[in-house]
Amino acid sequence: MAISFDRLVSRSVARFISEELDLSGVKMTVSKFIGIAIIGGLGIFVATPIIAISLLKMNAAIAALAGIIMATVYEFVLYSVLEFKADQRKSFVEGILPDYLQIVSANITSGVALDKALILAARPEFKFFSDDVKLVSMQLYGGETIKNALEQLGNRYRSQQLKRTIRMISEAIQYGGAMTDLLNNIAKDLRNSQIIQKEISGQLFMYSIFIAFAAVIGAPALYALTSRMITITDTVWAGIIKQNPNGLPSVGISLIKFSAPQVTISDYHSFAIAAIIIITGFCAFIVSTIANGTPKRGIKYLPVFIAAGFVVFFLVGVVMQSVGGSTGV
Repeated sequence: MAISFDRLVSRSVARFISEELDLSGVKMTVSKFIGIAIIGGLGIFVATPIIAISLLKMNAAIAALAGIIMATVYEFVLYSVLEFKADQRKSFVEGILPDYLQIVSANITSGVALDKALILAARPEFKFFSDDVKLVSMQLYGGETIKNALEQLGNRYRSQQLKRTIRMISEAIQYGGAMTDLLNNIAKDLRNSQIIQKEISGQLFMYSIFIAFAAVIGAPALYALTSRMITITDTVWAGIIKQNPNGLPSVGISLIKFSAPQVTISDYHSFAIAAIIIITGFCAFIVSTIANGTPKRGIKYLPVFIAAGFVVFFLVGVVMQSVGGSTGV
């Protein structure tokens, strides 16, 4: 017997998930998606503390906190995937929209009615947008008005350009107007907007390179150098403590007493790894915002940036260790 996971959440949450699935183009029921989120989250919440306690010898409280964090990350990743796919669909549609409108205009000029022109312009190279346009055709044959069918088409994408275009087409149908001129002018304006956006992205490209270099190369390299310094400091203090088993004497009238650093190399490694993940993660979203105008596309940069940060961190650490070993430090 199949479990209806959608009954475990409120109607507003189920409706929100349904809208996200539609916008992202994921062919999945709300119940199935909620089931993946719940079962996967619980599995990670249970498995993480077990692994942390048995393999990493963590404290039970810290392991439980790690389980909560990892389960939260899992849910965030699921939601981020939907957002990324929705933004990807939006970008694709806005990219092909000028060509589609010009084809529709050419069909109308050749004497085809608007509803037929919309369907005939749905070329295979327009991919899923063509499928949605064909769905509009089915709605029209089912007795739906062209205005309502086009509005439903616009609601399948998180694109303000598409919604504004549909609104202007609907107003032209309602109040009358030269449809071919309107479509050609809209296509021209959309192309000009895309050209301006590319020029702005090109001008800001140097800022993206600087931010990426600082986060992916600069910060991990500095963390690796600091890690080596802590290792050397621990070695020096180990020798000092060995020579002074009774402790170091107080110095001066203020009775200053020196002691070994309290931060261990393992503690610093944990901090450095967490910092690299956070810094490179934010860098991916910042670079995406500068380059594309939206942080959501930074999700595809995220694993690459994090992996590159770790490679730099460990590579610089190995180089510093080999240099220190060759010099006897």
